[in-house]
Amino acid sequence: MYQTTDRGKAYQEKLLAFMDEHIYPAEPVYEAQMAQSGDPHFHPPVLEELKEEARKQGLWNLFHPHPEWGPGLTNLEYAPLAEIMGRSPHLAPEATNCNAPDTGNMEVLTLFGTEEHKERWLKPLLAGEIASAFAMTEPAVASSDARNIQLRMQRDGDDYILNGRKWWTSNVLHKHCKVLVVMGKTDPDGPSHRQQSMMVVPLDTPGVTVLRNLPVFGYQDREGHGEVLFENVRVPSTALLAREGDGFMISQARLGPGRIHHCMRSIGMAERALDLMIDRAQQRTTFGAPIAERANIQDWIAEARVEIDMARLLTLQAAHLMDTVGNKEARTEIAAIKVAAPEIALKVVDRAIQVHGGAGVSDDFPLASMYAHLRTLRLADGPDEVHKRTIAHRELRRREAERGARRGASSGREATS
Repeated sequence: MYQTTDRGKAYQEKLLAFMDEHIYPAEPVYEAQMAQSGDPHFHPPVLEELKEEARKQGLWNLFHPHPEWGPGLTNLEYAPLAEIMGRSPHLAPEATNCNAPDTGNMEVLTLFGTEEHKERWLKPLLAGEIASAFAMTEPAVASSDARNIQLRMQRDGDDYILNGRKWWTSNVLHKHCKVLVVMGKTDPDGPSHRQQSMMVVPLDTPGVTVLRNLPVFGYQDREGHGEVLFENVRVPSTALLAREGDGFMISQARLGPGRIHHCMRSIGMAERALDLMIDRAQQRTTFGAPIAERANIQDWIAEARVEIDMARLLTLQAAHLMDTVGNKEARTEIAAIKVAAPEIALKVVDRAIQVHGGAGVSDDFPLASMYAHLRTLRLADGPDEVHKRTIAHRELRRREAERGARRGASSGREATS
């Protein structure tokens, strides 16, 4: 069920070999280069070496659904590749040019960008020459409801003037970041879903100020999560993506595929955490026996296997539906995986930490970093509660429709009797 194609299998084999031969050996090199630099946002040379090798092997832009820009894989073909990359989340996605938020921004520029946008920003992003950031979340409003966005985009002749504040603008402190995709409000008095627009804003535009980086559980992520101030930022009207008022629609188009990517990478992290847990349990002895012989540890291992496989199947089902009936019809399944995958992965990582003891919360193993990343994923791209609300509303409507259909059928039978 939900089997990938021969093409998908071939890419899996190539990517698994790339991970073994290049990514895993590069992890300690990456850590050493980051530590030596003393700069949490340093761009380590080993990453560029990995990018060059990935390009050489054809493991590049694997996420992109359009054959003009990548291999043109379906969601179901790409999903297992995202899982494999999730086993080394700091290196593998960027090494293959499949890292968020660049992936989502590239898809937005492909679907809604002008020829100028594509030439100036999309092509360098596809080539891995620059990085980008996505500026939607704001500190002053509950951004889980995108209609709350307050950054003002006011028309002024042939330009727009932007004023407002964003935060959790991921990638904005990446050394190669050159451009922002910004969501703001162009028509405060319009219909709630037509008030917002999206624009392409170069990072060096006067009035754009990165105020600070926001740490995640004390981690200073290399790409950064910035708080960004927009003060009388003037951009030409050509900065607009699609049409004025299309911002909410673009955000929904952007987030669907991104959630598949996030969830499969989460499953990859859970798989690696399970492997680490098993290795540690077999290597360590307490009270005269290996930890792996303890009943509770065996329960954890068995439960992890069951739960990871369930999350994977649910995510592959969502990918299949996105390919066959479209993102809108797969909305329930997309919401479901965004709740299930990070929660399950977080549980597996937490138990792996417990088996490792004090080592589990140190930087000697990747588990603490995985935990921090996965915990934030329960908020990123919409918190769990918003996705549960989506599922519940659709389920309530489903039952109402079923009851209505039965009543209609019953009335029809009575009329003919």
